[in-house]
Amino acid sequence: MAMAFIPSLPSSSFLAILFIFSSYYLAYCASSDNDPHGTFLKCLYQNSTTAGSISQVTYDQTNYMYSSLLDLSIQNLRFQTPNAPKPLVIVTPVAVDQAQAVVRCSRESGLQVRVRSGGHDYEGLSYLSGVPFVILDLLNLRKITVNVENATAWVESGATAGELYYRIGEKSNSLGFPAGVCPTVGVGGLFSGGGYGMIMRKYGLSADNIIDARIIDADGKLHDRESMGDDLFWAIRGGGGNTFGVVVSWRISLVPVPETVTVSTVLRTLDQNATALVHRWQYIAANQFPDDLTMRITLQSLDGTDGNRTMQAYFQTLYLGRTDDLLAVISSSFPELGLTREDCTEMSWVNSTLYFAGLSGQPLEALMNRSSNAKIYFKNKSDYVKEPISEAALEEIWKWFSRAEQGALVMILNPYGGRMGEISESAIPFPHRAGNLYKIQHITAWTDRSAEVSAMRVSLMTQFYQFMGAYVSKSPRSAYVNYRDLDIGKNGDSGKTNYQQASEWGRKYFHGNFDRLMKVKTAVDPTNFFRNEQSIPPLPLP
Repeated sequence: MAMAFIPSLPSSSFLAILFIFSSYYLAYCASSDNDPHGTFLKCLYQNSTTAGSISQVTYDQTNYMYSSLLDLSIQNLRFQTPNAPKPLVIVTPVAVDQAQAVVRCSRESGLQVRVRSGGHDYEGLSYLSGVPFVILDLLNLRKITVNVENATAWVESGATAGELYYRIGEKSNSLGFPAGVCPTVGVGGLFSGGGYGMIMRKYGLSADNIIDARIIDADGKLHDRESMGDDLFWAIRGGGGNTFGVVVSWRISLVPVPETVTVSTVLRTLDQNATALVHRWQYIAANQFPDDLTMRITLQSLDGTDGNRTMQAYFQTLYLGRTDDLLAVISSSFPELGLTREDCTEMSWVNSTLYFAGLSGQPLEALMNRSSNAKIYFKNKSDYVKEPISEAALEEIWKWFSRAEQGALVMILNPYGGRMGEISESAIPFPHRAGNLYKIQHITAWTDRSAEVSAMRVSLMTQFYQFMGAYVSKSPRSAYVNYRDLDIGKNGDSGKTNYQQASEWGRKYFHGNFDRLMKVKTAVDPTNFFRNEQSIPPLPLP
């Protein structure tokens, strides 16, 4: 059994523990048909084979650790407010049977269940709901077992990408895994929506490299790949989280990486020909670079010492090989960038995950930190680009950056091509494959907690997104499900989802795969027990 994560007790720990168990006992005794909270707790203690320990990882609103546990994995401060909906109970199971009991008892007591892995859902859907709900927080289910001989690993859904990288790195310097740049992202949500990173062009998505899984269905039963069937196994690898059940663990194929890789970051401003360089990058990053090379761009504005605003373009590169080979590739295909040996650093693949997370120079143990120390408010969106944006259009984009507050807008351009263009768009639910040059993540982030600033930044992002519509994919305007965006559409309330409503957002995330996802949902969860504002609905009744 995994050791439970329990927030630190104060010095009067005996009295605190006594209070905790007293509150559970009172809730247990007070349960009735009109008290879903008490009914849930009573059911939970009766249905878990580890009833004694489940009481130690069950927190209701009378528990003094409730708030700190709720806030621990809230990554977007927009949703950490007094008025945000709060769960009746948070359960952090240390065993799979406890997670099964949470599902059964939520259903029996008429409560919605929200499943949280790392808390990075952009719209907070893993810990918010408009109806009475329970949070099933998987942070204690984070065991990782790496098998170097078979190049596989079992990863529980509460583990973070950073924890996965660390465990791979401590066992091998020649194995890696294609997952996210942010180390605090939970693998449960990351894998469920696809999951991409700096070796995506070589090996595809996280979800492309999943070979088995264990999932709890709407009846609380546990399945592996064989018992869940091909359709459900297809759906959970990219069809979005909190939709088909609770995936508690994943078996993944690890991928070979050289013992030495090369990283670089090159900054160019408008005076250093940034516009022409970004324009040229669009033609080569996906279609001319070898699969071993990924070069992404981060765009932001900066006020110079002379008071003038300029654009900064950061060209960040990971090359699965040595510096000499990288320089030869860039010299041949992108000499305009002016990459030099001094720009390059050689390191192990696992150390490159620190580099791209902004943790250069820190020990590998930094990957084990589950929570960001600098949480912010943000509103992000996504787009896909199929045709290069002209230099003139790029200059129009720069004007938006110039009119906004310094740093108020950021764009990250992630190249596709390589392996991503070789996999069929229907191989898994994630459809964004051949024909996409790159994906854009639009970002606006702030630290001011005032409602006025939040409204202003959200409005800025809405307007900028509307402006960008002329330059990105159309019919549908594609989006990435792991960059959740309720502005593109959402389901009806109380699970009464209108098919037309769901199609609005569903086809933007999944294209033609949306229809198959609904068929799977109808087969495995026809009553729509697992649901949120953007979960796949079952097919409408004839």
